[in-house]
Amino acid sequence: MLDIRMFREHADVIRADHDKRGLSHDSIDDVIRLDEEWRKSQYDADQLRRKRNEAARGIAAAKKAGDDATFAQIKAEVDAIASEIEALGIQADSQQAERDLIRMSIPNILHASVPKGEDDGGNTQHSMHGSKPNFDFEPRTHNDLIEANKWVDLPRAAKIAGSRFFFLKGDLARMELALQQYAVDFIASRGYTFVQPPVMMNRQAYEGVTDLEDFESVMYNVQPDGLYTIATSEHPLTAMFMDEVIEPSQLPIKIVGVSPCFRREVGAHGQGDKGIWRVHQFTKIEQIIISHPDESWDFHEELLTNCVELWDSLGIHYEVVNICTGDMGTVAAKKYDLEAWLPAREEYKEIVSCSNCTDYQANRLRMRYRTAEGNSAVHTLNSTAVATSRALVAIMEQNQLADGRVRVPDVLQSYMGDTETLEPCNW
Repeated sequence: MLDIRMFREHADVIRADHDKRGLSHDSIDDVIRLDEEWRKSQYDADQLRRKRNEAARGIAAAKKAGDDATFAQIKAEVDAIASEIEALGIQADSQQAERDLIRMSIPNILHASVPKGEDDGGNTQHSMHGSKPNFDFEPRTHNDLIEANKWVDLPRAAKIAGSRFFFLKGDLARMELALQQYAVDFIASRGYTFVQPPVMMNRQAYEGVTDLEDFESVMYNVQPDGLYTIATSEHPLTAMFMDEVIEPSQLPIKIVGVSPCFRREVGAHGQGDKGIWRVHQFTKIEQIIISHPDESWDFHEELLTNCVELWDSLGIHYEVVNICTGDMGTVAAKKYDLEAWLPAREEYKEIVSCSNCTDYQANRLRMRYRTAEGNSAVHTLNSTAVATSRALVAIMEQNQLADGRVRVPDVLQSYMGDTETLEPCNW
């Protein structure tokens, strides 16, 4: 969420950002009003504490003098003031809670380079990579390829877990593992520490990294333990330093994480989301950077460069797009997406999301670094390296052969015992 000082000192900046997003100023005004009321309650309580302390000095004197009447009068006055202070404390807590609840719903301040647009149609192309594959046959969808080669078993998974779960088999399962190892090695070689996070988080930590009001519907709630299965390793890896003050010498903290991810993916989806494109469980290799505020925009470009060079090495044709105001969520200040070309459907679809969240998550998580002037919020950044199920789709569709087999990208072959093509599974 935005630092409360933004509302006190730079409300015009927040209002201008809401104008860019096409949002009302009502929530901003409510936060400012409640903050003023909260500060007034705090001030009034402080004044009453001074009055109580002054009055309390007379209690000892009256008691020493044996003046029971004066003692009783002053004590009654002190008790009444204490009741007023308690009531103001309850009022202040309520005002603060309401203020911060609204503040958590107000989106991050967008970077000036974010294009203005009402929906994903307003996203702009940042760059194009590779060439569209040419086929001398009609390219198949990944659904056709996995069915013909028996690499994925959807019906049996549905039997034991429900729709949008899957068994991954044979050479395609081997390539999924190869993708994990290759992506980790690729990012780790650039100075990122490999971390495997827990796959469940409590609500407090989750509220620190995302807008739960918007995101909770796609998450699995584990009861009675009060935990949520993670939707991406970004969330536990970012929350790792919650409630901590980080020494400046530790910054930047660069992490590459691997985890299973779980999403309910509620709502209707199109034909292009069938197969293993949009599923309830998948594996993701994620990049995280926790940085000094002055360096975060350079690191955002570094994360994008890592993605571009990783996907270029896989030989995949894709575009990078700059996400517009109407397609941007609450948390990011700027976001790039990589979208792979799917030849059978003749469309680009998202495979990577790369975001700078500035101090938005850090303010929620109370995650700071030490400075000479006091503690200040760090900046947090995240980017997919590879979501393996979608990467498999892009590789299958772009590397398919006329006989239905799939050529293994050169960089993955050594991770698969020098396998050059994915062969059918026999059951």
